[in-house]
Amino acid sequence: MSNIGRIWNPAEYQGGAVTKRYFEGWYFKQVDAAERRTVSVIPGISYSADGGARHAFVQVVPSAGEEPHYFAFPPEEFSSVPGKHFAIRIGPNTFSSSGMTLDLRDGVHEVSGSVRFGSWSPWPVEALSPGAMGWYRFVPGMETYHGVLSMDHALSGSLLVDGDRIDFARGRGYVEKDWGRSFPSSWIWAQSNHFEERGTSLTLSVAKIPWMTGSFVGSIAGLLLDGKLHRFGTYTGARITCIETGDNEAHITVSDKREELEVHVQGCRALTLKAPVLGSMEGRDAESLGGTVDVTLRTLHDGRADVVFEDTGRQAGIEVMNAKDELGRIAC
Repeated sequence: MSNIGRIWNPAEYQGGAVTKRYFEGWYFKQVDAAERRTVSVIPGISYSADGGARHAFVQVVPSAGEEPHYFAFPPEEFSSVPGKHFAIRIGPNTFSSSGMTLDLRDGVHEVSGSVRFGSWSPWPVEALSPGAMGWYRFVPGMETYHGVLSMDHALSGSLLVDGDRIDFARGRGYVEKDWGRSFPSSWIWAQSNHFEERGTSLTLSVAKIPWMTGSFVGSIAGLLLDGKLHRFGTYTGARITCIETGDNEAHITVSDKREELEVHVQGCRALTLKAPVLGSMEGRDAESLGGTVDVTLRTLHDGRADVVFEDTGRQAGIEVMNAKDELGRIAC
């Protein structure tokens, strides 16, 4: 598939022949049926600013136990299959839209097993809005690009994490990805697909976005409800009307002319992950697995706001990275 064609296939490897100042990572989140265990698996590739330091990796993030495990591989052990059907390989580890197989060992930690995926529920890809970023996906040279590959899907299979077997039969999964140079200097991210009604899923991102000679605070949010994706983004004309952050929590409201989405996120114990800075995995990211998201969707009409959905998402992935207070504050 050509470089242009990849725009409409966000799951596919977007890096082409680039070998410096670049990262790309896929985020697979698995929650077991009992909602007691969550494991996130992040395969990716990293090229430093000068291209001198380069490696592929698989980062495994368990919701319980030790800190995340980071397994590094020579860059030559990363490969991707171009085209419509997503598939990548890092050493003996494979990832595709139908599942993942892991065989990770570094002398200290071992992660192995396979997890199979049901049909993905992707963010719609349209001619002028190729995924979660909308028309911003066409803008060259952005710091970070973002894709939502599956809002919700079924799981089967199991993983063995340092001798602890985690069964994902009848569990639920979620997949997204990021690529570019660096993560934003400040951001909020939250995701849950564990609400009272199966198939309901929320993803939310707010970040400081470098733009020309300045920056702006942008947002992308999607609520999958009864098979319909309610989209709120800077590119759709949605505005952030409330934003407050604290220690591992945040309160955000985004609104457009038709609807309003209010989300209160509350994390639990945060784990420290590696994150990209100018392509190198030298930054940090504090992520909670097992938090909660209180979600309210309202319709707006003639000055009236009517609640059409209200629920709490469980087993939420949460990141609140706003130590510099760059995201601003609008009282809620």
